[in-house]
This record gives sequence, structure tokens and C-alpha cells, in this order.
Amino acid sequence: MSSPLRRRALWALLAGAFLALFVATAWSRRWGEMRPAAPPVLGSVPAFALTNRDGRAVALADLEGRPWVGSFIFTRCGGACPRITEQMVRLGALVRQSQALRRVSITVDPQFDTPPVLASYAEARGISDPEWLFLTGEAAAVEALVREGFKLGVGEGDTPEEPIFHSTRLVLVDGAGRIRGYYDAFDEAAVGRLLDDLRAVQRAG
Repeated sequence: MSSPLRRRALWALLAGAFLALFVATAWSRRWGEMRPAAPPVLGSVPAFALTNRDGRAVALADLEGRPWVGSFIFTRCGGACPRITEQMVRLGALVRQSQALRRVSITVDPQFDTPPVLASYAEARGISDPEWLFLTGEAAAVEALVREGFKLGVGEGDTPEEPIFHSTRLVLVDGAGRIRGYYDAFDEAAVGRLLDDLRAVQRAG
């Protein structure tokens, strides 16, 4: 190949490389803009000391460093609670293995739901993930945590299936113990937003 042809070929290669770099940079910026921003901080979970289904003491400090999704259930519940737990199971399946979901279910019936009762509840549903905590504790402490910490309702129910009234919302908490969102467990669009917000919080660190 003659010298002029070699120069033209070299310039063509360089132009192609610059074009590819420009396109890649533009798409990278656009993709970054399309990603949802991390949700705002809505409050902070206060320090707590509860007991897991395996008898292990769990404090808020034990959950630092990674986001988690909280739910509120009780084992004697015949209405909403099994569906909430099923949704939490489904969430774990939707999150990539490399970003394993940390889940925390807190009973609103702690006088009945002792650690062995919670362990049986989880076992009956095939829940073996050791990072999925089922927590109980002193009744007054649990009620204060739900009402004052998570800002959610809990009280006496009015049906045999729901002897205890409680929120059916899932709560996203970041690795610093800050509440980043509330999501209706029975609303698929809300659950989709939860997954998007979880990923955004994970990216933000």
C-alpha cells in the first residue's frame, strides 16, 4: 500500500475510534440520567433490641452497612400476613444473587410469637435464608418501634382472621438505618418502585 493510502487508512481508523468513543460516552451519560435517583430520607429507625427466630439478639447496629426491607406480620394472622410473607419471598427471587436481599419481618404479636413460634412459621413456608430475620421482643418495645420508629399503625383488629390491625406496607431502610420508602405489599406497581429504589440505594452506597 502506498504512503498516501496508508495515511488515509490510518485517519479512517482514528476517526472510527473517536466516533465509537463519542457514542459510548453519550450512551453512558444518557443511561446514567435514565437511572432513578436514590429516594429521599423519610426518617430514621431508632435503636432497638429484639430477638430473632433462632434466639439470637439483634440490634439495629447489626443491620448497618446494607439496605434491608422490613415487613410487619404475626403468625396467627389468617388474612394479610401470609400474603405479605409471600411477597417478601418473591422479592428475594427478583433480586439478583449478587445483591442478595436482606429481609426483616417483625411480629406485631410478640406475646404469642416467641422465637420458636416464628421459627416454625418460617419453616412451614420453606424459608431457610439465615439473613431473613423474624424478630420479636417485649410488647411495649415492639409497639413503640412500629408506631414511633416506623410511623405505622398497629392496634386491636375487629375480625377473627385479623385480631390485630397493622400496616401492610413494606419499608425500605438503607445501610445507615434511614427509612427511604413505604410500599403497599399488594400493589405490584409499588413493589416495582421498591425494587428500583433498592437498586438506587445500593448504587449510592
